[in-house]
Amino acid sequence: MSSEFWRGKRVFVTGHTGFKGAWLSLWLAEMGAVVTGYALAPRSHPNLFELAKVADLVSSEIADINDQATLDQALRASEPEIVFHLAAQALVRESYQDPVQTFAANVGGVVTLLDSVRRIPSVRAVLVITSDKCYDNREWVWGYRENDRLGGRDPYSASKGCAEIAARSMQMSFFAPFVLGGHPARIATARAGNVIGGGDWSDDRLIPDIVRGCLGARGEVRLRSPNAVRPWQHVLDPLGVYMTIAERLATAPDGIDEAWNIGPEHGDDRPVVKVAEAMVAALGTGKVVCEEVANGPHEANLLQLDCEKARSKLGWRPRLNFDKSIQFTAEWYAAWHQGRDMVDFTRAQIAAFEAVNHDTTAVT
Repeated sequence: MSSEFWRGKRVFVTGHTGFKGAWLSLWLAEMGAVVTGYALAPRSHPNLFELAKVADLVSSEIADINDQATLDQALRASEPEIVFHLAAQALVRESYQDPVQTFAANVGGVVTLLDSVRRIPSVRAVLVITSDKCYDNREWVWGYRENDRLGGRDPYSASKGCAEIAARSMQMSFFAPFVLGGHPARIATARAGNVIGGGDWSDDRLIPDIVRGCLGARGEVRLRSPNAVRPWQHVLDPLGVYMTIAERLATAPDGIDEAWNIGPEHGDDRPVVKVAEAMVAALGTGKVVCEEVANGPHEANLLQLDCEKARSKLGWRPRLNFDKSIQFTAEWYAAWHQGRDMVDFTRAQIAAFEAVNHDTTAVT
């Protein structure tokens, strides 16, 4: 990832009002990129998009990803060179409540975006963000590789598997190098594990639930699946490699325009209860209460990624280990709780992350 590369680049970010999209848009703007964001209005209040004043740094279009006329207009007006697609319905439990909207956003949104992109000649690279839950999860003890079977039992996971298939189909039908005379933009997908960090207030997500519980009047967090194991990582780690992939797509795309797993170092996976206990300790307040729900909707108990391809072909390693990821996350929420200036604090965390030396291993 090169700051020099991003300076002055025209970048289009869908989902810029969401948790990951707001962090990415802020980071790109800090590096001098000219960012246009396209998304629905923030769903939660508070939210990172408003607290970090991302709208002051980007051109922001509030609209639905499947509103193709508006999307076409936004792309034509901004003439982006790089596109990051993060707009999605991002919650497993919500997918049970509204499967139609989940598939429309997560699958239809990919097709709509790539169909629009193929009419925008300025675009050189597109990175579609899906999820580690795109795999047909058999709860193996080893990590899934990029060529393992896609699938999903719950609507969210299935929609992410479908999104991968849809992206590949659009790529091979309309874009170079698969189609002679096709649009020259190179396309890749990224499958990240469970992402944590400051500024997430989504419903039914672990870190926001911990913050709401431990910093609220109740003073406790209740866990419905305490023993579920996930590949946790700080939000800045996958965002950093997203930018690396996009840069490589735009400059040396051969061998890059494919799927990529992005996750923590082997052994940094943790059960939910360990994440909760670490966050409570880092926040210095609250307690953990385990209350497993026997009749709730199905959620996988074990999911792990094999990220060797990103390490060997991109030379990427995560900068923050589990403990440091928890520390960064807890410090952000503590600063917010104390009424600090979250614009300055969020920028300072990006700078601190960039300063981490990660030549061989994640920081300890």
